[in-house]
Amino acid sequence: MQPVVTVGLDGSPESLAAARWAADEAAKLRLSLQLLHAWPLLAPEPARGATEVDQNYWAKRLVHTARAELQARHPGLTVVGTLAPEDAQEALLKAAAESEMLVLGSRGLRAAESYFMGDVSMPVVARAQRPVVLVRAEPTEEEPFHAPTGGVVVALKLHDSGDELLDFAFHTAAARHVPLLAVHGRSVPLHARTPWGTDHAVAEKMTKEAREALGKALRPWHEKYPQVEVADSVRLASPAKAVVQAAEGAALLVVGRRAHRHGVAPHLGPVAHAALHHARCPVAVVPHD
Repeated sequence: MQPVVTVGLDGSPESLAAARWAADEAAKLRLSLQLLHAWPLLAPEPARGATEVDQNYWAKRLVHTARAELQARHPGLTVVGTLAPEDAQEALLKAAAESEMLVLGSRGLRAAESYFMGDVSMPVVARAQRPVVLVRAEPTEEEPFHAPTGGVVVALKLHDSGDELLDFAFHTAAARHVPLLAVHGRSVPLHARTPWGTDHAVAEKMTKEAREALGKALRPWHEKYPQVEVADSVRLASPAKAVVQAAEGAALLVVGRRAHRHGVAPHLGPVAHAALHHARCPVAVVPHD
């Protein structure tokens, strides 16, 4: 099967913003784009005469309209539309397994408020076998748009971030021709906290050790992608807070998720949760071992 970026399309402003983002990304990566609309009540496609009413008319119109817009924006991009008469969650998970990435819309409320994660998005993010990108709706007049000036930000745990996470982050930064910032947050232990702040010696030691480990983790990927400008940031704060703060103004935030193991319910860690609910930029959740 030809490599493809799949976007879930339901006609909402959020899914249309996701489709535009996915089209831009597919064009950068030289991949095809699939527009997937899934609904259990879609009618099967029988052999019918011209006089019969097409029960899927509105679903087809939705996909056709989006496809026409995206191909006008990217004339050389291959865009295909797919109607799936099944549960949206299962259809998206199936498509994600066959795609380079899955892109979904995320319903932003206002700039000061969190993402609204729907009944479909969260389970798909937690269970998908491939990276899933959540894209907020494009701003309204009440929420003016400020074009992101940064590059790709990737959150690293250091001890178990996984090759899949760094490969995705570096590959994306290379395709976009933007810098990459690797962020590691580390909470200060209680014994190092003082009434006036943090013990300077402890903070300095923690930062030095983390930066050395961060440099070691990044070195082979910097050698593999020499064209990517790489910077690192160690922040003495909770990992979730550090990552959300670092992503301000970024074009994309990349976070990891431990791949689902047999007998263990799929879930998202605190960093992924914080990123999905509070980051303003698109967020890619990458499963890894």
